[in-house]
Amino acid sequence: MSDDRHPRDRLRRELSLQDAVFLVVASVVGSGIFLTPGDIATHLPHAGLIMAVWIVGGVLSLAGAFANAELGAMYPRAGGDYVYLREAFHPAAGFLVGWLTFFAIYAGTVATLAVGFSASLGAMWNWSEGLVLAVAVLTIAACSWLNWAGVRWGALANNVTGWVKVGALIAFGVIAPFTGHGDAGNLVPVVGGAAAAFTPGAFALALSPVLFSYLGWNATVYVASEIRDPTRNLPRSLFLGLAICTGLYLLLNGVYLLALGPDGLAGTLNAGESTARIFFGDLGGRLLAGFVLISILGTLSATILVGPRIAYAMALDGLLGRGMDAVHAGRSTPTAAIVLQAVVAVGLVLLLENFPSALDYTTFAILLATVADVAALYALRRKYPDRPRPYRAWGYPWVPALYVVGNLAIAAGLLWGATRESLVSLAVLAAGWPVYRFFSRRGSRAERGRGR
Repeated sequence: MSDDRHPRDRLRRELSLQDAVFLVVASVVGSGIFLTPGDIATHLPHAGLIMAVWIVGGVLSLAGAFANAELGAMYPRAGGDYVYLREAFHPAAGFLVGWLTFFAIYAGTVATLAVGFSASLGAMWNWSEGLVLAVAVLTIAACSWLNWAGVRWGALANNVTGWVKVGALIAFGVIAPFTGHGDAGNLVPVVGGAAAAFTPGAFALALSPVLFSYLGWNATVYVASEIRDPTRNLPRSLFLGLAICTGLYLLLNGVYLLALGPDGLAGTLNAGESTARIFFGDLGGRLLAGFVLISILGTLSATILVGPRIAYAMALDGLLGRGMDAVHAGRSTPTAAIVLQAVVAVGLVLLLENFPSALDYTTFAILLATVADVAALYALRRKYPDRPRPYRAWGYPWVPALYVVGNLAIAAGLLWGATRESLVSLAVLAAGWPVYRFFSRRGSRAERGRGR
């Protein structure tokens, strides 16, 4: 098999460095920074701890980015962690992590974003629960169709909305403090009182929505076979994209705390809208609410672009049903995988029904898959010590180890505090084993038949 691309990969290299960076930005900055701060403040009612948990989330994501940059530059193929685990350990390991990444992380994120988008609309217009779910389903269908239409159009949309998103959020964060509203005293207790407000369990539960909000920092590893000069541009896209997102998150949380304080922030459904109303009045709140909806749609579209590449990569190796590796001849999009992701996401919307449940389900799966990624990095260093590595993970072996330990601790906290959602993720992982056995045996029989 070629080290550069799978010999059956028919996707085109169309994504530039700018496309890749804004794919990360679009994948990360969506609903999380607006819809999760209220939940975080509920667990951590202290300004310093709130800022700290966002910093920890950024540092953990960066540690993971170092590892994924090395892996992605070594194997610039569609599929991301499916490829890394397959090469490091065994095809079964690759399939199970790819299965979890596709069915839990990406399909789960699509479901979470769609429910968050629909719930925000429903809160504005007092929709019934049934109507919220129906709109979430229709949103998934519409965004999936848009990405079916072509990767170039999807990348262009990400670039345009990315520039608008970054510019608007920086302007909001910089201008708001000069309006004369808010209370600077909300920012003073950075350290004082932190010990009384801190418990390990609460910090782990707060990290769940934080890590969900950072989800997407590794988006480009899944589309590596479509990036131009991936050995250089893939690592750069991870670091530049994550730096932009972390800076925006810290800026906006500072503004939220200035406006609301930890007590006012706790339980707030949409922190961005509530903060905008304080600084800019009702019109500002309505404008920010509309921006949040657009931002969620942008992230939903980027997620739908990335996720199908995982199923497509597994199908290239004969580990999903016939035709799942189908690519549209003119549009160069993995059409069957896009449809499959949409169907799974709709099922998750109907199963989990609300935003917090979908969030914890997705985050627990993220922790499992990304820890497996880093384990693959260690295994590949031992297995192929002389293999060309265009980028080598900074701080190896200690920084990747920090990522593993931190994420396992958070996973334990989630398993304790969000048991149902965590068990659903584990059930999805376990369900992949009989599927792998079925397709691997069928492939073996086909090989034996050709040998005769």
